[in-house]
Amino acid sequence: MSGLGGLNKTPNGLVIGMVQLQLPTVVTKQDLAAQTQRICEMVAKARRNMATMDLVVFPEYSLHGLSMDTNPEIMCNLDGAEVAAFKQACIDNNIWGCFSLMEYNPQGNPYNSGIIIDNQGELKLYYRKLHPWVPVEPWEPGDLGIPVCEGPNGSKIALIICHDGMFPEMARECAYKGAEIMIRTAGYTAPIRHSWQITNQANAFCNLMVTASVCMCGSDGSFDSMGEGMIVNFDGQPLVMGSHRPDEIITAEVRPDLVREARKYWSVENNIYQFGHRGYVAVKGGAQDCPYTYMQDMVKGKYSLPWEEEVIYKDGTSCGFPVPERTYSNPK
Repeated sequence: MSGLGGLNKTPNGLVIGMVQLQLPTVVTKQDLAAQTQRICEMVAKARRNMATMDLVVFPEYSLHGLSMDTNPEIMCNLDGAEVAAFKQACIDNNIWGCFSLMEYNPQGNPYNSGIIIDNQGELKLYYRKLHPWVPVEPWEPGDLGIPVCEGPNGSKIALIICHDGMFPEMARECAYKGAEIMIRTAGYTAPIRHSWQITNQANAFCNLMVTASVCMCGSDGSFDSMGEGMIVNFDGQPLVMGSHRPDEIITAEVRPDLVREARKYWSVENNIYQFGHRGYVAVKGGAQDCPYTYMQDMVKGKYSLPWEEEVIYKDGTSCGFPVPERTYSNPK
């Protein structure tokens, strides 16, 4: 149950609002400033809409739109005017906020980044998208891992972005690091609808973790984002699902304490525990080896598919991007 979308908040509850923001067109610095102001206005709307709301979440691309424009003039920094405005909006409305920005990178392509700011204007979580949606997106692969922060009412929250959620390893990492709620922000369009729904549900169930996900919504004249925010309980059951209406804010109360309870008391289907304790009925403590070849190969830097040489698309040229010349080097 969602507490009627959060209207009936309980002492252990956390009320989340997912904003299906109207897809913008942002080309100039003036456009960026105007869209920043619009997001801040939507923070205020979220507070007016639901007095019990603890956290308001904006989709990926809510600040920059879907143009994939890497123009340095409209890229952002953590100490820039856009983030400062988001911090002030959270203070003014006494609410936590999750925001998207395309982040300037002096060493290469911009990062697709997400931040969580608390109701005092403090930066609590900072994440760079690990898996840009290739071959469509030009963003630099993230280099910060998957951070988890303490959220409102003692919750633990992780943030991933869009295509990240198609990799079950991402959700597993969030849960493994203690997240009880995984936020997934996106700009997806309608062809991804089914994959969006099943991965949000599977990521929740397989990790005993609430997933709260939202896309951009509406059209910018070229692209049609699908909205379809959804908040899924830790058993994989959707608590609430949004429509295709731009600027709709879907809400639900979630219960991190019940996540912790399930992780402690479930035996059947406590998969996040059993993954690392295989067959504990037969073997004391269960087998704790790593029988997965792809994991072993990735650690060695030798990840290679049996059909590796047959893969056609290995760069972004099909979407108009030049063949990259740099090799990846994680500065961390």
